[in-house]
Amino acid sequence: MYLVAKRNNTTLPPAGLFIIRFHSFYAMHRRGAYTFLMNDEDKEMLKWLQVFNKYDLYSKSKVKINQEEVKPYYLSLIKKYFAEKLKW
Repeated sequence: MYLVAKRNNTTLPPAGLFIIRFHSFYAMHRRGAYTFLMNDEDKEMLKWLQVFNKYDLYSKSKVKINQEEVKPYYLSLIKKYFAEKLKW
């Protein structure tokens, strides 16, 4: 998804791209592995990733979301940050 966003000139902020790129890299953001490879900007972006993790798709909630109810909101975000037609 990160490469698709970059290739399509997304207007997501840098922190958003960092989150997309590294949210599944648990060794880094849960265990602190590979931090010796990070520069100051990466370390700052990591803070945003850790905030995001509280709200990601794997959050365990007993509240069932009505997908049709929230769909317009998420479609508006897609429209805001991505081109109408994506290059894959």
